[in-house]
Amino acid sequence: RSRMPPLNDSHCHFFTEGFFAALAWQRGKAESIEDITHELGWETPDGAEQLADRWVRELDAKGVSRAALIASVSRDEDALGAAVARHPSRLVGFFMVDASAGDATERTRRGFEEFGLRAACLFPAMHHVGLDDVRTDRILDIAAAHSGAVFVHCGVLSIGVRKKLRLPGAFDVRLGNPLELQPLATAYPQVPFIVPHFGAGLFREALMLADMCPNVYLDTSSSNNWIRYLPGLTLEAVFRAALSVAGPSRLLFGTDSSFFPRG
Repeated sequence: RSRMPPLNDSHCHFFTEGFFAALAWQRGKAESIEDITHELGWETPDGAEQLADRWVRELDAKGVSRAALIASVSRDEDALGAAVARHPSRLVGFFMVDASAGDATERTRRGFEEFGLRAACLFPAMHHVGLDDVRTDRILDIAAAHSGAVFVHCGVLSIGVRKKLRLPGAFDVRLGNPLELQPLATAYPQVPFIVPHFGAGLFREALMLADMCPNVYLDTSSSNNWIRYLPGLTLEAVFRAALSVAGPSRLLFGTDSSFFPRG
């Protein structure tokens, strides 16, 4: 029998102690990390390296060769770097960059240089920094200089954990149009750009972007509930269209896995 190719997951979230501490702070209450995880019914992480071990055990159990872990809060590059250093053959690090922060360029440089991470993740709607903003250009310059990739969340931004904790999301989804990425992808042809969730509701625009820019990749992650915004569209049709436009080499498998014990 022919062997199955390796299975790699391009989109998982690395929920560290820093991530839960940020949620506790945003609640504005005297809560611990354990208070937050208990309310959610999730496991409390016990350090970055131990969480990395937990992930590798899960990959082994599910037959996954490698996974990209996304630091799901800004300023968490050190924890993610420790995880990747512990399992360099199994884990790849993507780190969130808050482009509105004054130290965004320095943190981006450190993410690539000091911690060996492979992609900077931009959330224009969350951080209120457009893709045509000079602050975004600075991050792209650093990614290009380090042969890094750039992950750009487009479309609808819905964060389940924030809903569960009744935290408001002051997002401006107008900043997440995939077509706004076209000038950047053209200006930085050597940089791979990843647009998750098929554009998260802006599927037509994501396809147009991928058609114009051969360095744009789409990932398949999440529940893809955005399909409800396009009546009559099926997930099978989404895959067929994405394969037709981007081809199999630019369509990345991802699950959007995040917390334990769900795995």
